[in-house]
Amino acid sequence: MHSIEQVPDYVVWPIRQQVMYPDYDIERVKLQDDANGIHLALFDNNTLLSVVSLFKTANNLQFRKLATVNEFQGKGYGSKLIQYIIEFAQSEGCEKVWCNSRVSAASFYKKFGFKETSGRFTKHEIEFVIMELTL
Repeated sequence: MHSIEQVPDYVVWPIRQQVMYPDYDIERVKLQDDANGIHLALFDNNTLLSVVSLFKTANNLQFRKLATVNEFQGKGYGSKLIQYIIEFAQSEGCEKVWCNSRVSAASFYKKFGFKETSGRFTKHEIEFVIMELTL
């Protein structure tokens, strides 16, 4: 049985580290705004599979650090979180959902109606594009 639950920030850090930054220590995966975020975790029978962090400003919702445990990738868990994020944003009266996507992951977000913007940047030798979904 799958469930998506709001969790404290320290619950998402180990998954972020393992999936996105395996060569970093845990301190480097923490975000400056984590204390202000809404952190979601997707569980399957009490096993933590996927995490994401949400940050709301005015009428926009940014999600960051969507990560699924490596051996569970490609099974739809990230998609379940994206659907949840979109529904959450709508319930909060947001006009836009956005993220800084790795260019290599842009096609994943396009499946949900996200569009690439002209915003691009490189960080830690990884190329990113800003993706937006207008609600």
